[in-house]
Amino acid sequence: MRLKNKTVLVTGASKGIGATLAIGCAREGADVILNYNTDRDGAEQTASEIEKLGRKTLLIGADIAKVSEIDKMFQKARETFSSLDVLINNAGVTGWGSAFDTTEEKWDMVLDTNLKGPFFCSVRAAEWMREKRTKGTIVNVSTNCAALGVKNLVAYATSKAGLHGLTMQLAVEFGEDGIRVNTFAPGPTNVERNLRDDPNYREVWGSVVPLGRTADPEEMTGPAIFLASEESSFVTGQVFYADGGWSSSGSVPKEYMDLTAKKNR
Repeated sequence: MRLKNKTVLVTGASKGIGATLAIGCAREGADVILNYNTDRDGAEQTASEIEKLGRKTLLIGADIAKVSEIDKMFQKARETFSSLDVLINNAGVTGWGSAFDTTEEKWDMVLDTNLKGPFFCSVRAAEWMREKRTKGTIVNVSTNCAALGVKNLVAYATSKAGLHGLTMQLAVEFGEDGIRVNTFAPGPTNVERNLRDDPNYREVWGSVVPLGRTADPEEMTGPAIFLASEESSFVTGQVFYADGGWSSSGSVPKEYMDLTAKKNR
């Protein structure tokens, strides 16, 4: 087990890739702190799966767009767990809309959640790791949309591109304490949100991915575990794409982008 007796905090762990990563960490022997914002039921389902694996878990509701709630989350986590080994910054929002449709409110909501939140979560995690002399790891979950321009996702893609820059900066800042910081960027993935936006999501996006298909959430567990574990002990400040080659081709289904933006306006 690559994370045996480790403690992992996963933000946005109530559904989708976050829930899958949390369960995957438990399968590798970790106890898991589950952050959620509004979906308590989803977080409880994730916790139930982790408990079936014989690992401890703790649910903490917090909006990571707000530093005050991040601080409370880490305070509560410290009351239950003596140390933290891994932080997975997964929570994020999409914020569909063209540049002309993006309001200040939407821009702030997306950037606060996707960039400010991971920064302050990372700092609080690193403080805890440094205090306990834990050579921990921070894993950021990004998107292939940060690799090139994608219509109707201006705030989202910008926030994730910022996350890539933050990864390098924090790797340098935290390196002297033995804390590693890396990012992986999933491509089109069959999570509930995407399938709800378009029942033909697999076919539409599979047609533009070089491997000819979309990913299942479970396929993101391998990259996360690799970066969280000692298997990547000399890797820090890096960003790589788990996207079936999408970022190499950059082809986008334009009709899907327009219809989904309109649906999520």
